[in-house]
Amino acid sequence: MDRSGIDNILEQLNAASALASGIKKPSENNEAADVDFSQTLKAAIDKVNDVQQTAGQLSRDFVSGESNTDLHEVMISLQKANVSFQSMVQVRNKLVTAYQEIMNMQV
Repeated sequence: MDRSGIDNILEQLNAASALASGIKKPSENNEAADVDFSQTLKAAIDKVNDVQQTAGQLSRDFVSGESNTDLHEVMISLQKANVSFQSMVQVRNKLVTAYQEIMNMQV
């Protein structure tokens, strides 16, 4: 799984946290402002979906015997899909936690 999207999301969250706590000034946050959060998140989710679709297709091909797919190839692709999905779940959990912390802040 390409970690650059997740790293960009975490960088934006850290920058927003620093900005909210007063550590950084908005002018110092130009790097994170250039990245569109929703596009980065969508690209990461699409990548996870692609990995899962590929693993599913390899699994179906192996079971049906239609292609020259090896069992180890199927198992590796299924593990990649599992790891990428678990990573996305962890990112989602971090985002939910960050959202809850922001919503609980007193203004």
